[in-house]
Amino acid sequence: MRDYKETLNLPKTDFPMKANLPEREPIILKRWEGLYKKLESATQGRPLFVLHDGPPYANGNIHIGHALNKVLKDVINKYMLMSGYKIHYIPGWDCHGLPIEQQVEKELKAKKIDKESISKVEFRKLCREYAKKFVDIQREEFKRLGVLGNWEEPYLTMDPSYQAGEVRELGRLFKKGFVIKSKKPVYWCIYDKTAEAEAEVEYYERQDPSIYVKLPLINQKSIYLVIWTTTPWTLPANMGVMVGEDYEYVFYQVGDETYIIAKELVEDFENITQLKGRVVKSVKGKELLELEYQSPYGGINKVYPSEFVELTAGTGIVHMAPGHGREDYLVGIRYGLEPFAPVDDEGRFIPPAPDFLRGIRVFDANKLIIEDLKSRGLLLYEGTITHSYPHCWRCKNPVIFRATSQWFISMEGKKDGKTLRELALEEIDKVKWIPPYGINRIRSMVETRPDWCISRQRYWGVPITVFYCKRCGHIIAEEEVFEHVARLIENHPYGADVWFELTEKELLPEGYACPKCGSDEFRKEEDILDVWFDSGSSHACVLRRMGIETADMYLEGSDQHRGWFQSSLLESVASYGKAPYKSVLTHGFTVDEQGRKMSKSLGNVVSPQEVIKDLGADILRLWVVSEDYTQDVKLGRSILQRVVEDYKKIRNTLRFLLANLYDFTSRDVLPYHQLHHFDRWMISRLQLILKELHKHYREYAFHRVYQIIRNFCSVELSSLYLDVLKDRLYTYAPDSWERRSAQTVLYHLLKALTLVMAPFLSFTVEEVWEYIRKMDESLEESVFFHTIPSPDDNLIDQELLTDYSKLEKLRDEVMKAIEMARKDKYINHPYEAKVFLWGNQEYMDLVRKYKDYIKFYLTVSQVELSEGGYYITNSEEGVFVGVQKAEGKKCPRCWMYYREEEFVGELCNRCATAVVKMGLQV
Repeated sequence: MRDYKETLNLPKTDFPMKANLPEREPIILKRWEGLYKKLESATQGRPLFVLHDGPPYANGNIHIGHALNKVLKDVINKYMLMSGYKIHYIPGWDCHGLPIEQQVEKELKAKKIDKESISKVEFRKLCREYAKKFVDIQREEFKRLGVLGNWEEPYLTMDPSYQAGEVRELGRLFKKGFVIKSKKPVYWCIYDKTAEAEAEVEYYERQDPSIYVKLPLINQKSIYLVIWTTTPWTLPANMGVMVGEDYEYVFYQVGDETYIIAKELVEDFENITQLKGRVVKSVKGKELLELEYQSPYGGINKVYPSEFVELTAGTGIVHMAPGHGREDYLVGIRYGLEPFAPVDDEGRFIPPAPDFLRGIRVFDANKLIIEDLKSRGLLLYEGTITHSYPHCWRCKNPVIFRATSQWFISMEGKKDGKTLRELALEEIDKVKWIPPYGINRIRSMVETRPDWCISRQRYWGVPITVFYCKRCGHIIAEEEVFEHVARLIENHPYGADVWFELTEKELLPEGYACPKCGSDEFRKEEDILDVWFDSGSSHACVLRRMGIETADMYLEGSDQHRGWFQSSLLESVASYGKAPYKSVLTHGFTVDEQGRKMSKSLGNVVSPQEVIKDLGADILRLWVVSEDYTQDVKLGRSILQRVVEDYKKIRNTLRFLLANLYDFTSRDVLPYHQLHHFDRWMISRLQLILKELHKHYREYAFHRVYQIIRNFCSVELSSLYLDVLKDRLYTYAPDSWERRSAQTVLYHLLKALTLVMAPFLSFTVEEVWEYIRKMDESLEESVFFHTIPSPDDNLIDQELLTDYSKLEKLRDEVMKAIEMARKDKYINHPYEAKVFLWGNQEYMDLVRKYKDYIKFYLTVSQVELSEGGYYITNSEEGVFVGVQKAEGKKCPRCWMYYREEEFVGELCNRCATAVVKMGLQV
């Protein structure tokens, strides 16, 4: 018998089955050089979509959280680009701040150079070089991920033009009255010796002392106010005690002494201190006001009313140190108490603290204070407590509250009769938060946040460009001065270094004199701006400079509700009266497969560089869209393996489509109405798939996009459509209507899948695009010049969709019966089967309607509408399926079975016709 293999249209393509992404992707990256600029030019006139990049910190290599963040941004940008928008994406870097200073200090120490022995300008130069090194490293790592953006012209917070813009923003806030200088308690890191913002503090469990202290009332023998504290070191700064005016307090007698405590907390007091006594008197808190007591380390202080007293722990009488507590400060200011904090920058006690504490660090002082109180008979109880305590996010050490003179953006500062807090809350309500519950998180933070401390006592950053008159102390913060300094900064090669290089006279406009007293002697501010002000000004320093008032989207991790989202909001609302963004999308953190935080000590860190080296960036990108980013995102070896398997299914689907289009060009495409009804069904299904995909893309539900594409490739295409189609593709004459109809749909599927996956499988689809361009030379060089097809309702045949949804159920039932026969080794291949169908009349009518194609759809040789067969199944719809061996003999070319009279020589009539059309003899 002749071998008919060469007469079949078997698939052929040089698109490799093995992806080799680590080797192939760098080649594609080379092709993408300059792509962003070309796209900018090609998309002129389109509506603009602006995703403003939150600047990562220029310190160290990128980690998996960076990869998650940047790929999410890239998927959104590419989808918007391929949906008809012009995108604006300028990557940025946060270049200032303490971590860089600390790294430079370490490097100096290693070289045995004392930081104090070099000038501020020299030190800043080392910081700038360090930041630049990591900007360059991270830029290459982000580009390797396949992220499309203006990498040649990023924004850096250390660029002179950016710094000048930041100084102008500071000037605007001064002019509007939002910037104040005040001595109030702020978070202070005694190890880094600087003030910290709310966003720079993290809470960890910590063990501290828990003590009850008695404070003797003046002129009241043996009567004491009792306080409870977990910070004994703050007692030298005691300036009063606070009570709730409407709470009930009791005079509780224990032996010869009487203690005043809240009635509700008596039982707790007894249980903890083991002191037993009796209540001799009961009063309201307001009756205790103005009582005087002897402070443990100072003079005579009073009882004050406070709304901050709670009855959840302690005694209901709260020790007040306005220099070391936010609420204490607010009450103190109300009653004229100047905040007092006898502690220096390193957290060491200074005069007028008691002699035995001077030079001792606050946390070390706890033990000494407890011993002293005990020796003086003032300590009622000593224990420990484990509680959540604020720590520095950089050095991870506990921070303290310390009253120092700092610059603040006042949350109570007013514009048009509304406070900054009120204006910010109004703007929050206008923003679209994704996921929606993000609004509750940022609202609650803004509602309760204190004034924003914007001054830092460091070197590496943008200076607070104000001057002080040496004669009268007037603060020089006029608009013309800010503008003059801003121009000096933007014209200096190293920007804000000019502030540290020039004298006050050189920095001020020529002939400038104090507007209050006329003096020309000034002192410049030494503090620098909080780095959150640096990045929070990016909307003005980057977007507004380009004429863009509001970004369409900010996208960062959920921790940025208290960080960049908030600093940007407050700066923008204070400066321009509106939020800098229309929508804010947040993602969770990356964790291991058990949901644990990644850490070197656990050995569960997954490095993006390693994943790219082993598997390729497209695998990392596919992982990003496969996960629900609104929660913490898991990653580990088995998850990556699952992603690799899904990638293979998708790639093999694309390869199958290409392999069956080797002799097809765009000129061979048939119009919709000329297609085979099975092909029209698939075109109809494709429109519905596109509808779903666009919907989920627009809702940023990328894991839904991924699921639909994965299922479409592995189920509807591989297991059904392409499986059925093989007969028509392989056995009919190459240019026959039957084959061209099938190829037309494969071509549409290939283009649609390639375009719709381009936002996330960017490297792979760019590789596929090269093959598609061979079929249509009019196509642009890159897939990213093209738009994702929109669903076309004119290509949806509802009748076909309804019919085939039923036929699909019928096919599943047939497959079940055939599988039973195969397991028994009754048949080896579905083509060896004859199928009997009976039962549900609606289904039988449907089979008659498509009788010419039904056996090909069911991939069997014969179908008969009657009872029969040895292997029988019964579906829920009441359709019976029976299977027996096919009648007749097997065609050696198509492998289907026919009766003798349906053969021409060795071949069935159908194959004989195809072979003759190909110019061959049967």
